[in-house]
Amino acid sequence: MEDFELLRYVTVGQYLPGDSVVHRLDPRTKLSVFLFLTLAATFSLSYAANAILVLLTLGLVLLAGIPLRYILSGLRPAVPFIVVLAVLQLLFYGDAYTPYGTETQTLLRWGWIHVTNGSVQLVVVSMLRFVVLLFLTSLLTNTTTLTGLTHGVEAMLRPFGRLGLPAHELSLVATVALRFVPLLAEQLEIILKAQASRGASIAHQGKLRFVTTARQVAVLIVPLFVDAFRRAEDLILAMQARCYVGGQGRSSYVRLHFARADYVAYASGLLFAVAMLALRNRFPI
Repeated sequence: MEDFELLRYVTVGQYLPGDSVVHRLDPRTKLSVFLFLTLAATFSLSYAANAILVLLTLGLVLLAGIPLRYILSGLRPAVPFIVVLAVLQLLFYGDAYTPYGTETQTLLRWGWIHVTNGSVQLVVVSMLRFVVLLFLTSLLTNTTTLTGLTHGVEAMLRPFGRLGLPAHELSLVATVALRFVPLLAEQLEIILKAQASRGASIAHQGKLRFVTTARQVAVLIVPLFVDAFRRAEDLILAMQARCYVGGQGRSSYVRLHFARADYVAYASGLLFAVAMLALRNRFPI
């Protein structure tokens, strides 16, 4: 039944209790540093810049005490799609991407296939950027409870309330959506096991087994979303039964406070992101 244990590969949205420096940081600090580093990763085009970002996020993961193997296991379901996208970028995107720091050079041309040093760079940079974003997202959700994320997002959006932005509602929607990620994986696992118990051939062997499995999993999308809507309706009824009222004037039991480590982390993340953006055109490769 290991072929149906999908929760092993859902690392985003699952909190791992711990007492590391990263765990003790204020949720607002972690959200801000997450945005700073995401911005730096988005606009970094060179090999060197993305390699620095990978090493930095790897260091943060080790500092948080999160098993690296656990985070990397979240890549397994997405590997087939990543490989397909990488091959398409490599073979058919050569004319559209100018390589960083050098001139375009053709490595292979055969009909519609055109491989250049630019397409190779695009594939490598995209892979490194994907790893950085995976590390950052897993680091944020694995070291912060959903309640902490809710309070952090709400506190960061509260100043925009003067512009009519519903900070509390947006933070609630974001955290509930994040919480549904492992729930959907759990429900898909239950449906797969139920289908297998009735004689359906779900697990396949072979090099291309993910193709057949993906086609069969696609059929389960409808019951999966039906269950998701049912869960959402149950959540709405539960909130109404408890007389939940959001919006302006709602008080909070939890009070967030910055500590010295928060100021250091916030300033370090901001300075690093600014330096990466300011020097992004000066990396040699």
